[in-house]
Amino acid sequence: MVSAASGPSRLPPGQHLTSGLPILDLGTQPNLVPRDWSLTTGGLVATPLRWSWDDLLRQPQTTLTADIHCVTAWSSYDNTFTGVSFRHVLRQMQPKAGATHAMLRGFDGYSTNLALTDLDRDDVLICHSWNGKPLPRENGGPVRLLVPHLYFWKSAKWLRHITLMDRDQPGYWEARGYHMRGDPWKQERYGD
Repeated sequence: MVSAASGPSRLPPGQHLTSGLPILDLGTQPNLVPRDWSLTTGGLVATPLRWSWDDLLRQPQTTLTADIHCVTAWSSYDNTFTGVSFRHVLRQMQPKAGATHAMLRGFDGYSTNLALTDLDRDDVLICHSWNGKPLPRENGGPVRLLVPHLYFWKSAKWLRHITLMDRDQPGYWEARGYHMRGDPWKQERYGD
């Protein structure tokens, strides 16, 4: 098990501690069951992927405990997630030369952008379980992204597609004024 807790002080500036994972979404929660879920990849990849639920579960599984920090100023400690390492997914996709960023899209129409350097880490997962149980629908189940070192809006719920790109482009919240990266330790909430 990997621990993703950050530094000597676990609470970033401007945050307050809460328990669990408060529910925030775009006003819709796709009613997906595992047998209907799939993940595709495209863009600057040598090997586009199309994974079913069973394909996801056949990949090497990782469990880690992480603190979560939301741009709305709440933080939640010691959340345990299980899923597939994004590093493993990158190796399967085989990014082409020039790929620097990814756009991740959910079944609810949501999108978020991330640099590959923020995805190619031990603590980034495509996860299906939270605290030993299947990820609840309201928290992005059956499958969501987990990027615990950035604000939680970067951890796209109901993940369905990953596009690798040669430049950064804004996702849903970034196009509406949120920071392009979202580091909670630097309070990168809004603006560039």
